[in-house]
Amino acid sequence: MNRYETMQFRRTGKSGLKLPAISLGLWNNFGHLDDFETGREIVRTAFDLGITHFDLANNYGPPPGSAEENFGKMLGGELAGHRDELVISSKAGYRMWAGPYGEWGSRKYLLSSLDQSLQRMNLDYVDIFYSHRFDPETPLEETMSALDAAVRAGKALYVGISSYNPEKTAEAARILRELGTPCLIHQPSYSILNRGIERELLPVLQEQGMGCIAFCPLDQGVLTSKYLGGIPEGSRADKAHGTLNAKNLSEEKLAKVQKLNDIAQSRGQSLAQMALAWVLRHQGMTSALIGASKPAQVIDCVGALQNLEFSDQELSQIDAVAPLA
Repeated sequence: MNRYETMQFRRTGKSGLKLPAISLGLWNNFGHLDDFETGREIVRTAFDLGITHFDLANNYGPPPGSAEENFGKMLGGELAGHRDELVISSKAGYRMWAGPYGEWGSRKYLLSSLDQSLQRMNLDYVDIFYSHRFDPETPLEETMSALDAAVRAGKALYVGISSYNPEKTAEAARILRELGTPCLIHQPSYSILNRGIERELLPVLQEQGMGCIAFCPLDQGVLTSKYLGGIPEGSRADKAHGTLNAKNLSEEKLAKVQKLNDIAQSRGQSLAQMALAWVLRHQGMTSALIGASKPAQVIDCVGALQNLEFSDQELSQIDAVAPLA
């Protein structure tokens, strides 16, 4: 197997950890409401292509928790014996159970959630444990000290944050640095159609020595050829439990996607490949986090690594279609 010869690996900020340029997220399509065998084939295909990083969260499914349960079965099956070759991450922050201790950023919730995630996946530790969202009502010191405690207890090797604004990102990094557990990575939403992190967050991450892994780099499948001819059956926008609202697929947005598709074709790439290459063009971008509903989508996405270079003219054309607001 030549998975490590074909995949590109990038250092995560100023740490010793490298991640594959393309990572697989199990946000959707891997829960109990989805076909387990399809999910297993997607994961197997990803690993065979050198995707060694699998990103989960306590509430991934649906129903919540079921993606971790299914991934735990895969770890005991086709991935058995490969644990030390994998980077497995989980997160806590969104509502997971009833009552005041089932969401947000308290020490009680975060550490309880991590214990439950480890149990679902039958793991002793995760490689990265994230605070999934900033909690405005809990002192940031408490949330970050919980992440530090997870590392000191041997239940996580590294910690990160997701969807924090630039100011809170810098503050979280400072607190963790003082505690002796550096903040490894930030996971923000970022794509050609969602460029908000460019102005302030990316410079903060560079300054703090943190890595960056973009989620939704394909805008939940919008930045693929999937929706150019309408909403196909079985897509996220078509599923009752899907995460993409069909109302967000406006004619204006789809017109932009068509123009971007034309640029991609002129580069000899699929739209998905160009969108991923565009995200990965940043010096500080560690990885792009994809989702998939079939193995062929993973294969197509990894093909983006064959052409990561953009001419000034191509970047200008993309800016004209989807400018930085």
